[in-house]
Amino acid sequence: MNGQTAFSGSYLPGDVTFLLIPVDPAAASRLYVAPLEKERLIQQGQRHYSEMISPEIPPTPAYMTIFETALARHGVRMGHEAAQLVRSIDARMAGPITLCSLVRAGVPLGVLLQRGLRSLGRDCVHFGISIIRDRGIDAVAMAHVLARRPPESILFVDGWTGKGAITDELERTLAPWPGLRPRLVVLADPAGRAWLSAGPEDWLIPSGVLGSTVSGLISRSILNDQLMSPGGFHAALHLQNLTEHDVSRRFVDLISANMAGALTCGTAVAPDAPRDIRRTAQAVIDTIARRHGITDRNRIKPGIAEATRAVLRRAPQCILVAANSDPDLAGLHHLARDRNIAVEVSRTPLFPYRAVTIIADAGKGVPETDPSQI
Repeated sequence: MNGQTAFSGSYLPGDVTFLLIPVDPAAASRLYVAPLEKERLIQQGQRHYSEMISPEIPPTPAYMTIFETALARHGVRMGHEAAQLVRSIDARMAGPITLCSLVRAGVPLGVLLQRGLRSLGRDCVHFGISIIRDRGIDAVAMAHVLARRPPESILFVDGWTGKGAITDELERTLAPWPGLRPRLVVLADPAGRAWLSAGPEDWLIPSGVLGSTVSGLISRSILNDQLMSPGGFHAALHLQNLTEHDVSRRFVDLISANMAGALTCGTAVAPDAPRDIRRTAQAVIDTIARRHGITDRNRIKPGIAEATRAVLRRAPQCILVAANSDPDLAGLHHLARDRNIAVEVSRTPLFPYRAVTIIADAGKGVPETDPSQI
């Protein structure tokens, strides 16, 4: 496999095959850039975000309590909605099914969908592949998939949509590939940009509040010649140093049990998205950009999961919320307190979003935050 052995991170080997070059964190330490400096380099156009990475630290016991609470509140819902997606894919797709989960937010859902589809007797294979904004999908990985599976069988899997940038990237970079369609499957689609979703609501997807420790112990993908060989896959750190904090397999096993029960008891399929949801979401982004004087919309990270991961990885200016009392925003409030990030109740409606993180303008000075505690 492109000079690599099969790689499944901390998942069972049959759950996913990552089409990535796994890199030991020590070997990639020269690429580490502190969040504040990374923000400056990105916004000044000196480096692309995919060339750099910041160290990922273990979640604290307090933050893990927030994850466990989210899992208790929404684990059944996630299983039932994954079952809806399985039923919908089964109804829409004839022949083999190939799931290409977008590393890394799509991987837990991809594991669940493959398990569900195989339980229905479908021929289903699951890969984890890299897609990078402004750089596109990993062409070497796609060639690997297409050498083994028919193009009409391929579906792309992500956890949620934010502004719809991944759909844009799929549409742009898949255009030269005959027979490939940008069919994106997600749980939550507040942007209204997915081919299939379980609904448009922005809700607290439990896997959205953690990073590698719920995604097979892999980092986000890296596109840097220092870690890649010519003609090789994109790279990712294999964060085995976080093994004692890993919940990846426990998480998919628990949600799989919920999904299996829903598949046995019901035949519900995922609903079609409301026709106006995409326009409504775009209007919210337009309003935020105008109100905060933002010209680079990559600084706007909408949706609970997207807003949370932006706080974990980037240098935020502030977090906008629809309501301070929303229990699903406990994780964001925890991060904001520990990192001294302002949380504001939005003066204008955020619907269909419940939270939005705004990345600081590096040209105006990035506020100091403490990334050592989550």
